[in-house]
Amino acid sequence: MIHRDKTLRQIRTNNWLLVLILGALSSTFMSATFTTGVIVGGLIIIANFSLLENAIRSVFPNQGPMRAKKISLIAKSYFRLAIMGLIIYILITSGWVNPIGLAVGLSTVVFSILGLGIRAAWKTSSREAV
Repeated sequence: MIHRDKTLRQIRTNNWLLVLILGALSSTFMSATFTTGVIVGGLIIIANFSLLENAIRSVFPNQGPMRAKKISLIAKSYFRLAIMGLIIYILITSGWVNPIGLAVGLSTVVFSILGLGIRAAWKTSSREAV
């Protein structure tokens, strides 16, 4: 499962790079609350992605039988989603972040995975063309 670890490491690296790039761009062109939203949203979703990765690794190990903790994984996912929703609610209602900036930051992992998929498709199509 070395390929999986390499892919996850690449996604994590891309997540941090995107948060830095989006944060820098928004600090240059947008308001402070928008920039705060981008950065905080990125940090929230990166933490959520890491927690999800750890939970999935504990339920689906590389070797051996699959553990019967699927219900635990589902419960943890709903709990994490509820906590994340509460944090987002507090951030928006308090006025600390711009909701659109927060949405951009929360999309960081999606952008990373989408970019990884596009690069993989590009590599595959490039090899077929040769």
